[in-house]
Amino acid sequence: MTPPRERPPFTADERTQLVGWLGMQRSIIHWKCEGLSDADAHRPVLPASPLMTMAGLVSHLRWTEHCWFEVLFLGSPATGPQFEGEDDADMMVKDVPLARLLDDYERQCARSDEIVAAHSLDEVGRHPDFRSAAGNLRWMLLHMIEETARHAGHADAVRELLDGSTGYY
Repeated sequence: MTPPRERPPFTADERTQLVGWLGMQRSIIHWKCEGLSDADAHRPVLPASPLMTMAGLVSHLRWTEHCWFEVLFLGSPATGPQFEGEDDADMMVKDVPLARLLDDYERQCARSDEIVAAHSLDEVGRHPDFRSAAGNLRWMLLHMIEETARHAGHADAVRELLDGSTGYY
């Protein structure tokens, strides 16, 4: 089931607004995948970007959440396809069903939400090997809103090219 696409309240506190905007962008990703077959989810539609499939986008976003909140912020070991050498490895998912990718993304987002809820927005990342870990949690949340919204736009274009479906909100 697609999570609801709800904007945060106009007068909410900073954390509620940041988490709310990120949640809405995440739900748009799920919505853009709704009703897609696995074949369509893995079908490239942009000739110069063969990895820019709906399945690839979902996988990339899952691993990006892991990277920013678990690795850079918490300081966990740098594991996952984006750390294994090959460029865009997190988008190489040709044999992985879309439903599994969406479930993995949803679980990763829930883990990210737990991390965000347990820490101050002013707390900085802990990973000693990455310059970006110097950002505080607020910066990382803003970055994830930007990253997810950017890819929601890609998902919008990919979906339109796949079957003509359009719509943002």
